[in-house]
Amino acid sequence: IICQMPYRLFCLLMAAVGIQAQQTPSINDTQIINLTPGLATQCGFSFKFDPMGNAMLFASLQNCFSQNMDDKMFSLVMQFRLPGNHMTEDSVYRVGKTCSYTPWTSREILCDRNYMEASEQSMPQWTCLQSRLGAEAVASGYKMTVVFSPSKNVMNVDEVQRKGYAIANTPTRLVLRSPHNAEETYLQNVAGVPMRVLSTSTFFEQKWLVTRVDATAVCPTPEVITWYMPKHIDPLFSSDAFTMLEVYMGIDAKRLDIEEMAARNYSVLVTEAHIIVEIPVGAVGGYFKSHIQDDQYFVTYTIEPMLELLWIEEVAHENTSYKVLFPITTPPMARPPQVRNYTVPEQAVFVLELGTFNLDVELLNITFPTMVLTVAECNARGFNVQEQRSPDNTLKTFRMEVPFSDPVVFKERRAEQGLTTFTLQLIYGLVIFPEYAPFSHSAVVDAVLLDIVPPSVTGNCDQENFHITVDYRNQEPFFVVLVGKRLLNHEFAQQYLTEGDTDFTITLPFSSPDAVFESVHSSSVRSRLDVALLNPYNNMTIKYFSLACSFLKTLTECFSNGTMTALAVKVESAPGLNPGQLTLSDPACGPTYSDARFAYFHFTVNSCGTTRKFINNVMLYENEISLPDELEVKLNATTLKVSCYYVANITRTLAFLTRPRDKPFAETGTGRLMVRMRLAQDASYNTFHQEEDYPVVRYLRQPLHFEVELTTSSDPKVALVLDHCWATLNEDPMCGLSPDLHPISHLWEILARMITCLLSLSGPCSVSLERNVCCIKRL
Repeated sequence: IICQMPYRLFCLLMAAVGIQAQQTPSINDTQIINLTPGLATQCGFSFKFDPMGNAMLFASLQNCFSQNMDDKMFSLVMQFRLPGNHMTEDSVYRVGKTCSYTPWTSREILCDRNYMEASEQSMPQWTCLQSRLGAEAVASGYKMTVVFSPSKNVMNVDEVQRKGYAIANTPTRLVLRSPHNAEETYLQNVAGVPMRVLSTSTFFEQKWLVTRVDATAVCPTPEVITWYMPKHIDPLFSSDAFTMLEVYMGIDAKRLDIEEMAARNYSVLVTEAHIIVEIPVGAVGGYFKSHIQDDQYFVTYTIEPMLELLWIEEVAHENTSYKVLFPITTPPMARPPQVRNYTVPEQAVFVLELGTFNLDVELLNITFPTMVLTVAECNARGFNVQEQRSPDNTLKTFRMEVPFSDPVVFKERRAEQGLTTFTLQLIYGLVIFPEYAPFSHSAVVDAVLLDIVPPSVTGNCDQENFHITVDYRNQEPFFVVLVGKRLLNHEFAQQYLTEGDTDFTITLPFSSPDAVFESVHSSSVRSRLDVALLNPYNNMTIKYFSLACSFLKTLTECFSNGTMTALAVKVESAPGLNPGQLTLSDPACGPTYSDARFAYFHFTVNSCGTTRKFINNVMLYENEISLPDELEVKLNATTLKVSCYYVANITRTLAFLTRPRDKPFAETGTGRLMVRMRLAQDASYNTFHQEEDYPVVRYLRQPLHFEVELTTSSDPKVALVLDHCWATLNEDPMCGLSPDLHPISHLWEILARMITCLLSLSGPCSVSLERNVCCIKRL
């Protein structure tokens, strides 16, 4: 036995047992299991004989019987029995081998003679599953389900293994194995090459957590017959000098033209040494024949191509016409029949289809656990057995319908799970004509009918959040939750889910990415949250619920210092909108911040194309948020108007009442407070000039932006109020008016921004603020 690592996924087990070697049993610790052809395919074994007659056995590293040590070392023990004669007992040889393999890639695929295998890297926290056939392949705390594509058939582990597939979980990997012609595989043309595809999704479920692992295997299929014909047939030539004049191909002694050959996908290639004919298996002109070996269904394909050659020898000047008819029959190809289950449990009828077969196969009878019925008796009983043929009339299947209510169907009620399981066991009896060679195919199919009441979903909104409640009514949850476009996983549940005895509630902010904005108004946003309860096996929707609410939201803010802020929201009706591409009326003014759903603008009323107009005693500032013209037409987007109102002149009345104090109060004291004044670089007040920047040069009529801050007081009731501002030409800052400090009890922040003083006069001057009006006086 040797480990042949260039094959990477399997060990090569070779035993020189001679041409007489027959079925080889394998041993796994204490139990010896006969390795039949079907079990070999399912478990990852293949056989062949070398030219010397030695039997060669290949085994996948991850076969059903190897001992796996952390996916690094693999041990396998085999027992070979050699047949003796009637005078001696059979010789038994027990051999074993340990192979190592590292490192694994994320996905490894093996195409062997009789099976395809996909090995996918799994999550570290999964525990090792037993890989023996028939064992419960469920990790600790997990339920395991397999969905096949594109049929969307759903199977549990037992069903998967009963249908001839193998699925197992090793310490770090998920392994899936299938015969090449299994029911759920399908042919796909890949770059002109026919390939057999197996595609699955495996779900690991644990209450609110569902993990999905996809596994796909794709393997080429031997679907072409290649016939090599020597171009120079030595016994027919007197010299090597000749000229090939004509080459024609035909079928059944009938010559074909180029158009007919192309229609049948035939090809003829003339090289220096050969004339090569390629014919697809199953092409028009040939036929399939059914065969039975050990109750297994095989087919062969037979076709009789013809080659016509015309050449002339240059020395003898003789021409020769050469015609050869060459019947070709392929080796037997396994075509295990498959039972396709088209049952819809809600219709209470099993709908099964057995196939596919050649036209020389007929269905004689069907054996149930309690009786054997002919096809005629099945139809009399209402099973509606029909033969169906392919569109090209070359293949057939047998379709049957069995009601759940018939006594041949076994019923099992599982009250604690709220479901009923219907099981149908049957054996098809078939025969091949004209040999009358009988064979059979057994099947067990199940259907599950849910007796439980679907969960109810309700919801409401408060000022900031959606509240969605799912009541599953004293029954074990049998669904997964889709919130918006995101599955409710463990991390999601920890953050937003509150669980009760028979229900759970999802609390989600209205601005969450899982919600969508339907519309935007001046002071509110209408947001919607969609919730779906899905069947984890087939992604069918069990319950759908949608909740839409309007939430109060200030989208435009106006500040007394002449700045405006606006928030633009991406709505559902504009899926292609990129908020970062939005601008104000001036295309140079983009958002201060943006992401996939929002764009935030901050600007002054005298910038970015903002317009102003007077309406009576009110100043109205307006701007527009929109896309550039070329994008606006492409996305069919609209503009969003934002506006601010300022009262030009207003008088406010204040009333107060005095009364004697009943209790003593603290007397006002005196002290020193530290005040800092800084010159900002622009109206945003984000950056300020440093000491090394002075003196700062400004033009006349260019505004200066100062910030005055009270820095050392810890009394939250002390505030800074600026009564006057002024400028001098000398270095004495006390020249002119001085500000006073007044306590204001309701302010928490000790910060006041100085109003811009406009230096518009030449020479010494003072600037003061009186009743919100800036007064400029020449000194």
